[in-house]
Amino acid sequence: MKIIVAGNEPGGMYRFRIDLIRELLKENSVTVLVPDGEFVKEMQQEGCGFCDTPIDRRGVDPRKDLKLMRLYRKILENEKPDYVITYTIKPNIYCGLVCKRMKIPYAANITGLGTTFQNDNAVKRLVTRLYKTALKKARVVFFENSENKEIFVREQIIPEEKTFVLNGAGVNTQHYAYSDYPYSSGTRFLFIGRIMAEKGFDELVTAMKMLVADGYNVCLDVVGFCEEVYEEKLSECQKEGWMFFHGRQQDVRPFIENAHCFVLPSWHEGMANTNLECASMGRPVITSDIHGCKEAIEDGVTGFLCEKQNAEDLYVKMKRFLSLSFEDRKAMGLAGRKRMEAMFDKSKVVQATISRL
Repeated sequence: MKIIVAGNEPGGMYRFRIDLIRELLKENSVTVLVPDGEFVKEMQQEGCGFCDTPIDRRGVDPRKDLKLMRLYRKILENEKPDYVITYTIKPNIYCGLVCKRMKIPYAANITGLGTTFQNDNAVKRLVTRLYKTALKKARVVFFENSENKEIFVREQIIPEEKTFVLNGAGVNTQHYAYSDYPYSSGTRFLFIGRIMAEKGFDELVTAMKMLVADGYNVCLDVVGFCEEVYEEKLSECQKEGWMFFHGRQQDVRPFIENAHCFVLPSWHEGMANTNLECASMGRPVITSDIHGCKEAIEDGVTGFLCEKQNAEDLYVKMKRFLSLSFEDRKAMGLAGRKRMEAMFDKSKVVQATISRL
């Protein structure tokens, strides 16, 4: 069978979907539709075909989106796939619309809703209509948390019988292998992600400043792409001596190994892969009490949940972690590792996905 997998950027496709693609390649040919860039060569070396599909990921220019849809149609006419699998909003909508019109079997993956569904406005209504049309003939629509699924069902975008909730993209527990818990006199917190308001970065900075003011021996490693508006804040925090900014990293495992606790106070997520990766390596996790984050941990056992957009509550939870002994922290990390093996192992998510295609 000839399968096409479409997404909005090659890095995410390779990091989070390559295990699924490898499984599909055992009995099928697979062509990946993403913009050209990092990791395309690696996917081709795995045996994938590749079609360059430039996407304005955050833009709202209808001319560019119409051009994208025409490109999808041209590619599908040339490739003549037997099945199409799409990820993220624009491939889900525009490739989905083409599949619907061409009567090609397809499955969509809702990897998160972002801010679109947070408010009842014209953008939400437009996206809802587009999704409702694009997903009408989809064989199955996968979700990474139950809240996102319930929103789509409630908005009558798709009927519940077409939905299937996965445990996120899962985590490769061999790649993110357990690492011995580090011992040191101070506590090293870690943040991995895009440095922006919606990841809860402002709340994290506020909580860290409060801990430093209290006299705790703490520091924060920050790994990820920095939005321009945060460059000045990062510079100030680094001058204060408690923050270390490392930029984007291809391999985050060394940073996880050195950390005592991972912190992600995000406002919304499909399923936060960083929570899974850090837990898999045996690190306690402090994250928001929201769908897409809270599934990764057992509160008080593998980490702590904090209230979304509440720096004071985050500070309280981080201080609670600091009160734990070395052995308690280590036990918390081990419990997180076991949770990943039992519920979020990548191979289980891949098999669950294939079983519903």
